[in-house]
Amino acid sequence: MIIMLTLRGIIPATILPMNEKFEIDEDELKGYLRWILRFRIGGIAVNVDTGEGPHLYPEERIRVLKIAREVVGDKVPIIAGLPTRFTEEAVRHAREIREAGADATLVFPIPAFRGPKAAEVVYRYHEAIGTRARIPMILFQLQPDLGGIEYDRATLLKLLGLKEVVAIKEASFDARKFVETLKLVKDLSERVAVLSGNDNFIYESLVLGADGALIGFGTLGTDLLVEMYELVQKKEYEEAKEIADRLQPLADVIFAPPVRNYRARIKEALVMLGVIEKAYVRPPLLPISDEEKERVREALKKAELL
Repeated sequence: MIIMLTLRGIIPATILPMNEKFEIDEDELKGYLRWILRFRIGGIAVNVDTGEGPHLYPEERIRVLKIAREVVGDKVPIIAGLPTRFTEEAVRHAREIREAGADATLVFPIPAFRGPKAAEVVYRYHEAIGTRARIPMILFQLQPDLGGIEYDRATLLKLLGLKEVVAIKEASFDARKFVETLKLVKDLSERVAVLSGNDNFIYESLVLGADGALIGFGTLGTDLLVEMYELVQKKEYEEAKEIADRLQPLADVIFAPPVRNYRARIKEALVMLGVIEKAYVRPPLLPISDEEKERVREALKKAELL
């Protein structure tokens, strides 16, 4: 039986508000989620890289997911990150997040995937999650600077054969790799969505044929990103490009080197916009400098968001 889940549009990878003790701020999380639901989004992603999912205890990830389901209800699909270390842990946690209300899981690459001739290792890991946890899966092609893996053609072909795979998040930040992956998926399967994770060329990804975007930048200028997506669907490219040109300088500031700081930059931007009150990130992540905060503020002003 093929698992069906349609994922389209702008899917924000949500942040996770924290207090000064680097604990989850549940009240602020609920308010933030209610804010993001005001927009015509195609879903939300929790416990992914933007939400510091790899830096949370498993029980914390379950709590975040349950809060999200409580707030979101059935309005949009909820995707939960699966940042685990080995197969049995992945299967167990995938079952837990399915039971806690996730509609799909974004399967994070793990260190065992690195190196040559890893196709079988990668395949068996995903196969175990899909067949034993019975949850729709989103493949995750992520740039190495964020601890990710870029899959070769042979590996992708094997993974796309799994009936539990409903989408791939392509976040190589490499336009050529994105196009190659997009063509491979579209030639092979009509049911698997391609979701851009490339915050540095969102508009171009959509014009080239991506079904949507699952992105951390989706929590900034969300209404504009949704409008841009809808304009591309109507082939009104000139109007969509105007929005892209307006937002791209902000994306460039948020995802400037070192890329790891993008979570703190997004939180600082949301504080400036009045969406959340505090910008704490959990160590080993660090707060950004006053100089960086000023760059974020100026970029928000140029994008006419502040």
